[in-house]
Amino acid sequence: MEERIDVDAPLWDQTTFYGRFRHFAWMSNPVNGLVSSNNLENAKTLVTAYKKGEEPEGTTKEQVTKAMQLYKSAFHPDTGELQNIFGRMSFQLPGGMLITGAMLQFYKTVPAVVFWQWFNQSFNALVNYTNRNANSTTTTKELGIAYTSATCSALVTAIGLRKLCEKSTNTLIQRFVPFAAVAAANCVNIPLMRQNEILNGIAIYDEEGKLATTSKTAAHTGISQVVFSRVTMAAPGMLFLPLIMQKMETKPWFKSRPSLHAPFQIMGVGSFLFVMVPLACALFPQTAEITADTLRNQDPEAYEDLQKRYSSSDKIPSVFYYNKGL
Repeated sequence: MEERIDVDAPLWDQTTFYGRFRHFAWMSNPVNGLVSSNNLENAKTLVTAYKKGEEPEGTTKEQVTKAMQLYKSAFHPDTGELQNIFGRMSFQLPGGMLITGAMLQFYKTVPAVVFWQWFNQSFNALVNYTNRNANSTTTTKELGIAYTSATCSALVTAIGLRKLCEKSTNTLIQRFVPFAAVAAANCVNIPLMRQNEILNGIAIYDEEGKLATTSKTAAHTGISQVVFSRVTMAAPGMLFLPLIMQKMETKPWFKSRPSLHAPFQIMGVGSFLFVMVPLACALFPQTAEITADTLRNQDPEAYEDLQKRYSSSDKIPSVFYYNKGL
């Protein structure tokens, strides 16, 4: 009898970086974004049926793994709801390629800087909301404040640094301004978009998948890791491409064809993101762990809840799990 697949678990070992990289490369494949909503719903139906042992007769292992790929790429792990296509990780490559390429190309005028930083932060806000820990609700007002604050921080950073760099004759320094703005905005955008998790904590579960309590420490750790991953995701393309462009612009054939500059940068960003999206997502496990000792020392409110739930400290599990988001 063929061994059944655990559709709730990744196909690769998530305790290793390589296993996580393979998982996120599989899940964030941009081709997944081209699949219709109807086919995505069919994939969810097959995964759900297979989990119950009620899949159609003759269903193959390949069909199940393909359905898993589509399901995990498009549906939220907490709610099971179909995510907005522009907020999915499978859209990070085409979306990030176009927006980052435009920011690197059109950095010379204030209106262009303002527009593309606003556009980028709008995109980031959607991605951050889509990939949040959905067990913590956020109001429309909180989302509006987060979006406005993150956009303003990006614009202030970008315009401020650009003004400082205007006195410099080194155009390379000016080319690095977009990355500085993106990094600064990520440090604001993600925590603000997930502020409810920071203030009230996120759900943590025992090894049986049962809700144990909510933890602010888990939220702080998870969000910090997401910020680091997002900055890492953008860094190579936004730091190395200015160096590449500076070198390319010394070549007469390239300098005399300005119409090639934007497509070249867009494709260059895409090449970096093709590797960096799964790599950055794989830096930390999506299902993170937090120990009871950590909660006792750093999150006494959560630990007190655990003591009530598990009656006595000797019955409290040593490790709990939570979705840190992406």
